[in-house]
Amino acid sequence: MSVEANRVLIAEDHYVSRHLLERNLLNWGFKVVTAEDGEAATAILESPEAPSLAIIDWMMPKMDGIEVCKRVRQQTGRSYVYLVLLTAKSQKEEIAAGLEAGADDYVIKPFDPDELRARLKVGQRVVALERTLATKIQDLQNALDDVKKLKGLLPICMYCKRVRDDRDYWHQIEEYLHSETGADVSHGICPSCLAKMHAELSQV
Repeated sequence: MSVEANRVLIAEDHYVSRHLLERNLLNWGFKVVTAEDGEAATAILESPEAPSLAIIDWMMPKMDGIEVCKRVRQQTGRSYVYLVLLTAKSQKEEIAAGLEAGADDYVIKPFDPDELRARLKVGQRVVALERTLATKIQDLQNALDDVKKLKGLLPICMYCKRVRDDRDYWHQIEEYLHSETGADVSHGICPSCLAKMHAELSQV
């Protein structure tokens, strides 16, 4: 599991509960950041160094856990944060409201350590998959950009077939393709040229 998926925010206003959560997570090998109210939690989750996992208490001063989840989900262009809502509420309607607000999962207070650890491991897997997908999407976008470059108008010498780049330098076409796309070129003879060559050889 990546180091990035190993950082967890604990947002809990009750000191004893927060300390108990922190001690458990540290024993499980997580790196922990803590916040004592909803505003502090939101500030951490909106920062460039935001952890990829967060345990958010439902009832907190300044901003409750539901509002924290909503604020996090309003962010765009950011890496995904897996949110676990910590709550004493157990009614189905209340749980549904928490999930609709943007929480990925929930744990009922008083929490069972084994259950919490298992749910965090699920969060780690989701975060790792999201990061992998984001990397593949970026790789695909880079490849599409390279294709667009190749589809654009390329000045090419009608005699030596060198290609002119954007800085007005001329390159062998194999060198240009490699520098722009990383692709190597293999040489061969197309059917038309092969037939022409055979015809010329037969006349010798």
